[in-house]
Amino acid sequence: MRITILTLFPEMYQDFLKTSIVGRAIGRGLVSVDLVQIRDFAHDTYRHVDDTPFGGGAGMVMKCQPVLDALDSVRTPASYSVLLSASGRPYTQAKAHELSGKEHLILLCGHYEGVDERIAECMDESLSIGDYVLTGGELGSMVIADSVIRLLKGSIKADSTQEESYENGLLEYPQYSQPADYHGARVPAVLLSGDHEKIRKWRLQQSLKKTRQLRPDLFAKHELNKEEQKLLRQLDEEEEPQK
Repeated sequence: MRITILTLFPEMYQDFLKTSIVGRAIGRGLVSVDLVQIRDFAHDTYRHVDDTPFGGGAGMVMKCQPVLDALDSVRTPASYSVLLSASGRPYTQAKAHELSGKEHLILLCGHYEGVDERIAECMDESLSIGDYVLTGGELGSMVIADSVIRLLKGSIKADSTQEESYENGLLEYPQYSQPADYHGARVPAVLLSGDHEKIRKWRLQQSLKKTRQLRPDLFAKHELNKEEQKLLRQLDEEEEPQK
């Protein structure tokens, strides 16, 4: 896979591209990441990439000429282009899986008060990593690149991603490690039992509980099967006396 990031601040990616799973995936040849400086495509002496918006208003807007010229310099028929924008569609794990199947992914980092709308019209899609505003799209592009790269075959063990949050529509169950008793805070006994079926059911039950408490929006979309309904009833019965 190839990922190309169009940005005004390529220096922000120096450590990101060398670290952890991303760095190892690049080292193994599973993905290549190219950084393109948008300013290199500005025509004026001072390499301006922004200007005041037509119609007035606060802030500056990224101009279409340098951005679209940068885009055209890397785009091929196999490319899929994404604009990082606060007004884009919410980014999800399902979208990460979709993007991980692309041959060439282009990530365009917006900046200032936004981009000329003609830029957005030339992109395949606009995405947002959350309902908040960042200084630019660089951090968002790192989030998307990281989430996509870790899904590539060979980046990490396949079973490491199968039970993660959002993969089955639920948040991941609580995890514990050594020591089993830390100043009186103990690991749940079921995890020490060696009974794999009991552990599986406990984890599913805790995943349901966590999702219902922390992400009721996700829980409302999840279709409970018979086993999940039973586990929730048991959980509610156990917690009833504590209410």
